[in-house]
Amino acid sequence: MDHNEPDGLSAAQLAAVRRSLTNGRGALTRRSMLRATGVGALTVGGIGALSSCGIPPAKREGEAASDDHSAKEKQVAFSNWTEYMDVSEDEKSRPTLTEFTRRTGIKVKYTEDINDNVEFFGKIQPQLAAGQETGRDLICVTDWLASRMIRLGWVQKLDPALLPHAYANLSAQFRSPDWDPGRSFSYPWTGISTVIAYNTKATGGKKVDSVTQLLDDPSLKGRVGFLTEMRDTVGMTLLDIGKDPAKFTDADYDGAIGRLQKGVDKKQIRRFTGNDYTSDLDKGDLAACLAWAGDVIQLQADNPAIQYAIPAPGYITSSDNLLVPAQARHQRNATRLIDYYYELPVAAQLAAYINYVCPVEGVGAELAKIDPELASNTLILPDKAMAAKSHSFRSLTSAEEKAYEEKFAKLIGA
Repeated sequence: MDHNEPDGLSAAQLAAVRRSLTNGRGALTRRSMLRATGVGALTVGGIGALSSCGIPPAKREGEAASDDHSAKEKQVAFSNWTEYMDVSEDEKSRPTLTEFTRRTGIKVKYTEDINDNVEFFGKIQPQLAAGQETGRDLICVTDWLASRMIRLGWVQKLDPALLPHAYANLSAQFRSPDWDPGRSFSYPWTGISTVIAYNTKATGGKKVDSVTQLLDDPSLKGRVGFLTEMRDTVGMTLLDIGKDPAKFTDADYDGAIGRLQKGVDKKQIRRFTGNDYTSDLDKGDLAACLAWAGDVIQLQADNPAIQYAIPAPGYITSSDNLLVPAQARHQRNATRLIDYYYELPVAAQLAAYINYVCPVEGVGAELAKIDPELASNTLILPDKAMAAKSHSFRSLTSAEEKAYEEKFAKLIGA
């Protein structure tokens, strides 16, 4: 891809931003629901950063570097999303971070200052573009933004010698995204999966396990929901029509849009939703829909009629990722912190608290010591069969994203 590709947002892309903020993943709080993996908050800083055209890369991919002060300065500054870290029962400490400091002597300045990908990028983009420190040694951003930052040369390459646990324990389904093959610049913090959810009371006990069924089953007519997040809805439909979301063409994309359009025209689809599908599914107004796995876990806790299915062709998974920004002062310390969270007991403690897909292979036995029910939940720890069905939506050029969002906006009436 062109390192100087323009980042201007079209009207359709801006509309996607607003959808994500108001009722999409960007509007959701952690632990109870999932938040934005596409685009984020409609803020002056965030939109300004992504609307500027032709952002010049600080350096070519793989060349970002800085003087490392880790040996003399036993500290690391870590920016993360809210409620994305374990907390003690009295809510006065973060046990895994406390243990990291006790073991290594490295103090962690942990800041929950990421509310949304676009907004956060707006905070750090001016410094990165100018080749300056951001004041952060480790950040956690969603795959599409991680991809952009790597392309622009604004991320430091990780030292594999400092990542023995991460390299050994990274789950196969997260090992080689197209935007960072072999994980040279990033490691996943969590995975976010899109599945089919249904209410057995509303379906009369019928299982719903395919996009084809959502679009064609007459008993579901007018009670089906798809998501307003393009990558989720189109990605799941691409899989259903036999296309790979990691390799699809323009014609494949148009085929998926056409398939969904038929569902709109014959009123099979009730509506396209953000996170507000949860209440409709819970009440049975929606019999079945595309859903985010974190929502399903929460809904099932209160409503045993809520079930989920993984379609035979597979499902879409995105990820939040740990990156070391260019010019970070403490690259070695940050890399050691990444590796620490791939130690099995530590990964289990984190997964038990946040309930997202854990990207650490072999953590089941440790998680079972904490909570056997969580350890058996394949929405948190996918088994081999489920992991094999996981697919990622491929990276898009700016031109593709603009064209695709315009077609999707027309489909959903945005």
